[in-house]
Amino acid sequence: MSEVKFNKSGYEIRADVLDMAKDFVEQEYKAKFAGWEVSAARDPKTGEYVTKIDMPKFPGLEEMLSTAQKMYDFVNAGSKR
Repeated sequence: MSEVKFNKSGYEIRADVLDMAKDFVEQEYKAKFAGWEVSAARDPKTGEYVTKIDMPKFPGLEEMLSTAQKMYDFVNAGSKR
């Protein structure tokens, strides 16, 4: 019979928050990239892409960790009330 676990450890909570932050920054990037992709067009004379929107920078580890920290801080602030 499997063990029923009702409470998560701090490590499990932080891992879940990090996973949520990773998903959040990936989805944000995909949305920005889709906006860039739709707005990009080739110049018929030069063949170069012409757009008014810069291609988004892919989020790195620092942005993911910063987002996770903000989410974790938000959760902790709610438990201090």
